[in-house]
Amino acid sequence: MDSYLIQVNGCGDHAPVLDVHLKTNGNSLPLGKVKGRKPRWAVRASEMSKRTFNPVRNIVDSMKVEPNPKKSMISLSLGDPTVFGNLPTNDEVTRAVKEVLDSGRYNGYAPSIGYQSCREAVAAYYSCPEAPLEAQVPAGCSQAIELALAVLANPGQNILVPRPGFSLYKTLALSMGIEVKLYNLLPEKAWEIDLKHLESLVDEKTACLIVNNPSNPCGSVFSKSHLQKILAVASRQCVPILADEIYGNMVFADCKYEPIATLSTKVPILSCGGLAKRWLVPGWRMGWILIHDRRDIFGNEIRDGLVRLSQRILGPCTIVQGALERILHRTPPEFYHNTLSILKSNADLCYAALSAIPGLQPVRPAGAMYLMVGIEMEHFPEFENDVEFTERLISEQSVFCLPATCFEYPNFFRVVITVPEEMILEACSRIQEFCEMHYQGAEGAQDLECDK
Repeated sequence: MDSYLIQVNGCGDHAPVLDVHLKTNGNSLPLGKVKGRKPRWAVRASEMSKRTFNPVRNIVDSMKVEPNPKKSMISLSLGDPTVFGNLPTNDEVTRAVKEVLDSGRYNGYAPSIGYQSCREAVAAYYSCPEAPLEAQVPAGCSQAIELALAVLANPGQNILVPRPGFSLYKTLALSMGIEVKLYNLLPEKAWEIDLKHLESLVDEKTACLIVNNPSNPCGSVFSKSHLQKILAVASRQCVPILADEIYGNMVFADCKYEPIATLSTKVPILSCGGLAKRWLVPGWRMGWILIHDRRDIFGNEIRDGLVRLSQRILGPCTIVQGALERILHRTPPEFYHNTLSILKSNADLCYAALSAIPGLQPVRPAGAMYLMVGIEMEHFPEFENDVEFTERLISEQSVFCLPATCFEYPNFFRVVITVPEEMILEACSRIQEFCEMHYQGAEGAQDLECDK
């Protein structure tokens, strides 16, 4: 039986207004408003905003700690290669942008998926016989990852994410109502994927597998054989891959980078990359999505979905788009070589210095801009965890490293190796002093625990 429900609301100095609802089968449906109701403010944050959570910002912002005023601050926390000025981009890159700016031809709107010439330039640069592809151009690699996730996964589905891994994957997924399942990387195997654990997480709701190679935060680079094993899992389980390859080709001389799409004809892959890291211009916000799909498993639906999603904004910076073909094809090889030589030298210095410190277990990197360091917490019993360890490192030595709890991997910390060499050496010296001050051998740690 239907009935009318009248609700009287009021607020402030306004006359009351009557809300009239039709109550049908227990559900109340609004029919309209009647003069007399007092309107009320009811502005609430969206559910998406409530679900958005950045673990790095949450942890770092809650670290209420002041550096030692007697020592200058050395920040090894931010993955921005431009901070200290020791890694400038190449002159050819800046000239390309200046000429485009002076031309006045790129000041208007571009297609939301990028200029056709820009997309063709990216596709031509990365295409090879083993992996023909299409390209779309979003605003930075972070937006590329967001678009790829949004087109592949629905709320209620899940994605497979590395642990330790870049925190943005979880931030984006949870904001979209997508569950995150963390698969383990193995430090004792240079951060290879625990393939059995990975495959055990797949279920009927798994929308995609994220593979980050080279890795942030690990600085690891997967071998060809390991990538083939990852692809075998994805093929068996019919799970597409979202490849975060923003550090692609940023590998040291004794290692080789293999784009994952070149190794498989069976698995559809969305590969995300950009200018930020290899060209040392993260603020230019230019990224791309490479669509590898030789069996047409994505079909038109995924391609059209990416176009529609990209139309929510008006596309990436047109100035950088106009310069992109020249940047890709005219940046001299020695620029890449020099950048990698600096990073490799810093990585070797840092790894050697930290390896000599009792209680620390660094894992040697093979590329990217990072090095992960294990903390033998049993030898530092006065600290509860890696967050406390790194907080005290700031307050006593003015050295800021990110606790790996930010990357879902407690009792490690991450070092950024893009700083000048003298700062790396000074930071390592201070870390050694800090550890020597707080290190407890087996007996000392046991005594301290008993005192508690």
